[in-house]
Amino acid sequence: MVYEYAVLRLVPRIEREEFINIGLLMMCKSQRFIKVAYELDASRIKALYPFFDIAVAELHLPAFLSIARGEQQAGLIGSLPLHERFRWLTAKRSTILQASAVHGGITSDLESAFDKLYRENVTFDIS
Repeated sequence: MVYEYAVLRLVPRIEREEFINIGLLMMCKSQRFIKVAYELDASRIKALYPFFDIAVAELHLPAFLSIARGEQQAGLIGSLPLHERFRWLTAKRSTILQASAVHGGITSDLESAFDKLYRENVTFDIS
């Protein structure tokens, strides 16, 4: 199965274009699969950006899950077809939450591929 993914990034200071990988977005159109997961490592964020208000990110991150799941509370964007929701989530934007460029891959197990990419890009566990 062909899939696409992007890394979800926290950009504490947009003007510096520095970021911390905090999550992953993955979509496989043929399998009607979309998944978003993230985690905010407060100690890591505070070590790099001691004055960043993590509560701001915590306030907006659930919208990524809601949109991906196509929930009613996501409004019109949530009602879009799966691949269009993924495109909306990965569109370039100048906010504290951004997605990397979209990358592709092939797998026979989407969940395992997601977990591997998450470990490698978010938690840095490459074992």
